Amino acid sequence: MEMNYVIDTLFALFAMTLIIFMVPGFAMLEAGLVRTKNVTAVLTVNIMVYAVASMAFLLIGYKMAFGSWEFQTGISAWAFFLFQMAFVGKTVNIMSGGVSERTRIIPLALFTIVMAGLIYPLVVNVTWGTNFLEGTPFDISSMHDLAGCTVIHSTGAWALLAAILIIGPRRGRYTKDGKIRVIPASHIPLVVLGALLLWIGWFGFNGGSVGAISSKENADLVALTIMNTNTGGLAGAITVGLVMYVQYKRFDITMILNGALGGLVSVTAGADMFDIYTPIYVGAIGGVIVVYGVALFDKLRLDDPVGALSVHLLNGIWGTIAVAIFADVSLWSQVKGVLVVGVFSFSTSFIVMYLINKITPFRASDDEQLQGLDIEECGLEAYPEFRRSI
Repeated sequence: MEMNYVIDTLFALFAMTLIIFMVPGFAMLEAGLVRTKNVTAVLTVNIMVYAVASMAFLLIGYKMAFGSWEFQTGISAWAFFLFQMAFVGKTVNIMSGGVSERTRIIPLALFTIVMAGLIYPLVVNVTWGTNFLEGTPFDISSMHDLAGCTVIHSTGAWALLAAILIIGPRRGRYTKDGKIRVIPASHIPLVVLGALLLWIGWFGFNGGSVGAISSKENADLVALTIMNTNTGGLAGAITVGLVMYVQYKRFDITMILNGALGGLVSVTAGADMFDIYTPIYVGAIGGVIVVYGVALFDKLRLDDPVGALSVHLLNGIWGTIAVAIFADVSLWSQVKGVLVVGVFSFSTSFIVMYLINKITPFRASDDEQLQGLDIEECGLEAYPEFRRSI
């Protein structure tokens, strides 16, 4: 029994370490997708999110989600905390990346405290935690969400949608005559590196959420979960590559990588319940959702530089529902979970950001956006020898 405790604790710590690789993953992905004049600001935000969100979760959020340090008894309480802490910043990473190039750091930091200390912990409480909604019509504890299709990805993306509505698009992104101005990525190798770090981190994200590995049954389940996670990413990448070539006769690496991420998100809820072939269908559909989701949000003039709404919101919803389609889980339980978390996350995020925006505006001025947030917010350019574009 003691050996099982040690092995499962070590497994949780290893999975946590893989998830922390997603911090540089988000940082590199976003740094490569924005213009050179905003790279330092994006990197600063990502470090700030990890530090501030983790501290807020330690001081406030963890007990709100799980009630006490003894919530999980099969492993060390400290290892369980660290594993859960590794998740919390991802909700804000999703939001911060989608409002890049026009958002100030201080209001983002303030929202990070509220997200990590209140909004996300309450979502965790009613799904994975102590569940203060138990016995009420809004009880969603029966929703199967292994590693956070809804709990993490949708929660962060609903906050992003609220942020975009409050902050607005980047300067010059949409012209007065209704056209969309293309703003190309600045550093494709960083985009590739970031996406692959996220992909690797996902193995800890989903595999670690099984919770234990010290028995044969659990070891097999962890291996199956990681295999299905990888398959979802493969299917998303391949499908988007084919779609882009058929439509445009070009292979767009940024879209292919977002297709992989969409596939990874889409299997996050049910990777432990699918057979080895189901993630191919789920991930492929997730990739298609990314392609047409990006176009849809641009038509709606919702400026999302990294495609996070398509990857995390649409595929968070699809992945949660896919569990009911491909596994023996109630469809209503899944849909109800999506609705309850969606309404709560969007409404609370909108209210909190609206109030913060009144105190210290999220949006940088047009002149500051023209100059670049590296200079305005950080006083340090990532590429000082390059001529900055407008």
